Amino acid sequence: MNNTLAHHLDALSAWRRTLDRRVRAMAHFMAEHELRDAAAGASLDALLRKLAADKLVLACVAEVSRGKSELLNAIFFADTGRRVLPATPGRTTMCPVELQFHAGQPAELALLPIDTRLGEQSLAELRTQPEAWQRLGLDPHNPDGLAEALHLVTQTRRVSTVTAAALGFWSDTHSQDNPPRLDDGSVEVPAWRHALINYPHPLLQRGLVVIDTPGLNAVGAEPELTLGLLPAAHAIVFLLAADTGVSRSDLAIWTEHLGDDTLERFVVLNKTDILADPLSTPAAVAAQLDGQRRKIAQTLEVPASRIYPLSARDALAARVNGDAAALERSGLPALEVALAGELLPRQRELLARAAAGTLQTVRQAATRRLGERRRHNAEQMLELRGLRGKSHAKVQAMLLRLDAEMGDFERCTSRLSALRVVHLRQLQKALGALSADTLREEVATMRAAMAATPLHLGARKAFAATCERLRAALASARSQSEEIQQMLGASYQQLNAEFGFAFTLASAPQLVRFVEELDLIERSYGRYLGPMQAWRLSSPSFMEQFQRMLLSKLRVVFENAAGEVELWSKAASAQIEQQLRERRRAFAHRHEALQRIQAASGELEQRIAEVEQQDKRLAGLQWRLDSMVDQVLAAAQAAPDAAPIEPERSAPLLSSAH
Repeated sequence: MNNTLAHHLDALSAWRRTLDRRVRAMAHFMAEHELRDAAAGASLDALLRKLAADKLVLACVAEVSRGKSELLNAIFFADTGRRVLPATPGRTTMCPVELQFHAGQPAELALLPIDTRLGEQSLAELRTQPEAWQRLGLDPHNPDGLAEALHLVTQTRRVSTVTAAALGFWSDTHSQDNPPRLDDGSVEVPAWRHALINYPHPLLQRGLVVIDTPGLNAVGAEPELTLGLLPAAHAIVFLLAADTGVSRSDLAIWTEHLGDDTLERFVVLNKTDILADPLSTPAAVAAQLDGQRRKIAQTLEVPASRIYPLSARDALAARVNGDAAALERSGLPALEVALAGELLPRQRELLARAAAGTLQTVRQAATRRLGERRRHNAEQMLELRGLRGKSHAKVQAMLLRLDAEMGDFERCTSRLSALRVVHLRQLQKALGALSADTLREEVATMRAAMAATPLHLGARKAFAATCERLRAALASARSQSEEIQQMLGASYQQLNAEFGFAFTLASAPQLVRFVEELDLIERSYGRYLGPMQAWRLSSPSFMEQFQRMLLSKLRVVFENAAGEVELWSKAASAQIEQQLRERRRAFAHRHEALQRIQAASGELEQRIAEVEQQDKRLAGLQWRLDSMVDQVLAAAQAAPDAAPIEPERSAPLLSSAH
């Protein structure tokens, strides 16, 4: 087991569990004392789901024969005592492979037949259809059987060039990437479209997911891989071979699929053992390797510090033999330290930022609710203290005045109802700009514009126009949200002045994050719509998958944007119901107290003492709330290494627990 990655993954997992436990404790406290409304509950549920989604995705990308499978053998399968993934000459992985672990599922290899590319279903849809996959059980304690089973990922099948073209592996216009014809005119293509390996390796059990891609042809032929899995990966390891440097096909993969600076990329210069030369000195070999690194850094436009020379073969042998010195010489530990030291802290930082934003919002809402209760208490306290030494007639007069106040208050409900109607109408208009129907219409318009040009040569222009309209839709939703804010702000100000409410309003969501995500999608997808990709776009199956993937990606952006607007709106309106309930409850308590005092004048001091005690309790709740939030924020900011490792607990989300 890799101690460096395992230690950092353990620390990150412990940090998540500590944060999760404290968030749940705080949420339970808030629910127990009626300090959490629907909006706060939804925000806390979203945060807990984010903390629970502890998968860290690492994608290995390279042209064939660069040593990806051997690298994975060195990291994940050395404890079997042998090479498990096929990594010898003539035996190369032919389809994308995902290494993962799902507790409760058996160790198995699941294979998706290549023919599924001819249909319209995406890889994401096929993942939910067990019957579409061929499955083979794996025995982690039988290394030879494990290696034999995983050899299936090298399988190919013979098809005609027509079928190969339909599958995305043949082009009459770009023949340089075509597989060689066999004697009967057929060609070999991968037998499988995708492979999933569920394997109980300690790193995978800690939440690491590794995607192994099988080369340029497969990367380009599967839109869901290039447009879905790779951009969603937390980091990408790009492998080169020390004897070839950056070849033409290597550079094609980099520029077409990995050129976006937003991707977290680590470049591995593998097979450094090839450079060993008995006729040369170690210093000369080291200088040659250093020159290779500088040249690669210049070609790929990345810092030389992000290029890690190593020998996966030597690393595998060292781990199998338990030779720590040889493992260090192989160069693999340096890559593992970089992945652990740079990637994992960044993930923690993003989670900590999300937690801090949610907790501050929730605290503000709960503090506002406690403040409203204490204000009502203060009013009642003034009222009760004013009754000291007063006559029965004075108490009766105060009861009549309270009844009048209650009547005035109930008359404000009609204004609040009208406010709700206007608010709902404006919200529906804002959400309409972000609706699935709007998105489908825009994508349909783009499809029609693309199809109207020969060979889809106008695809990029149509796509850019669609993205511009979608940005306008986000701007429209933001503008509508700001109108809601202005309307509610003016109404809340009047209601606060006339009826003593304490309505507050947060700023409308700016949706900048979603505009940036849309910009990223435009950059990532736009590179597949240029004239150089016309041959691929001319394939109906590729274009259909491309558009389905695009719609799926855009739907996530717009659904999340709509969710943010809706959550903000819910938080703005939820306080109306909450303060109405609080006000009615306060009126009821005051009325009951005056009636009791009228019936027995000796209870006045007792009631004053009760109200004072209640105010002390509310002040204590505020202190406990602030203390708990501060503790959660401190846990979020703490380095994972400082977090104690706690046993994993399974707990329902708050919405189902309360």
